[in-house]
Amino acid sequence: MNKFKIENLVRENILKMKPYSSARDEFVDFDQKMVYLDANENPFENGVNRYPDPQQRKLKSALSHLKKVSEDQILLGNGSDEVLDLLFRAFCEPKKDNIISLPPTYGMYSVLANLNAIENREVILKDDFQPNTDKILAQVDANTKMIFLCSPNNPTGNSFSEKCILKLLINFNGIVVLDEAYIDFSEQESWLNRINDYPNLVISQTLSKAYGMAGIRLGILYSSVAITALLNKIKPPYNVNELTQEKALVRVLDRESVRAEIAAIKEARTVLTKQLVELEFVEFSYPTDANFILIKVDDANKRYNQLLEKGIVIRNRSNQELCENCLRITIGTKEENDLLINVLHTL
Repeated sequence: MNKFKIENLVRENILKMKPYSSARDEFVDFDQKMVYLDANENPFENGVNRYPDPQQRKLKSALSHLKKVSEDQILLGNGSDEVLDLLFRAFCEPKKDNIISLPPTYGMYSVLANLNAIENREVILKDDFQPNTDKILAQVDANTKMIFLCSPNNPTGNSFSEKCILKLLINFNGIVVLDEAYIDFSEQESWLNRINDYPNLVISQTLSKAYGMAGIRLGILYSSVAITALLNKIKPPYNVNELTQEKALVRVLDRESVRAEIAAIKEARTVLTKQLVELEFVEFSYPTDANFILIKVDDANKRYNQLLEKGIVIRNRSNQELCENCLRITIGTKEENDLLINVLHTL
């Protein structure tokens, strides 16, 4: 049975650390008409001459309403990569602790582990792309701080079973990081509905995929109040700029447009999958809950280069475990998907 205690995981220096207090942390009534002479800003108004809200309160309020999660359980960052890096900085002691990741998966878990001098113990997914929970738990020792799960997984596209995730949450006394970057394209429900049931569950999401805002770099982390409070303690004071906050808020509030685009992508995914499997050199199309399709072909390098010559860029994932001769294709517009299929028929 899980005996998770956050105080047993946090780095000692982080526990003792006093956070930086910015001018906008000390005075937070941003909507009042005041004379601001506290932050050494340029006084001439141009829309961005003032520091942004370091706690992104308006945006968090909108996300809280949308996701049915308390505002103090939300941490925002400069892309998901920043919020994931903050987890390493808070919980993992360099050259001592370790994390577990499950290849084939999102490559930044390994990059962040290396960046923070943390051992990454890789446990390859089973042939059906599901986690091997017994092998994962067998790799856990006293210095294992986090297990990273990407569901729906990148690059395979499949969602992990509820049974697998539950087993890890219950039996691992560290943090289970569930990366739900593609959850909006899945028929499965987000684990946000159970965030308060498991104090060791951390969920990361993003505005880069379903919300179509990859360019503004906005990552979201949901967790217990204790974990978000700790991460707020160490995050840079103004890590999400004013322009990003403004654009994100408008998009998050525009639910109808987002829903319509998600529906269009899912419909196009179904059509494109059927068209791809009809091609002679496509051996298999893997089931997907994401906005991309992973296919196994006769010669991935050859097909990838042929498409490049025709001006179409996809991802060759053959260098990843279990993905020999596999290509990952993002769902595009109808015109882009039609062009892709037309070109593939000429190869």
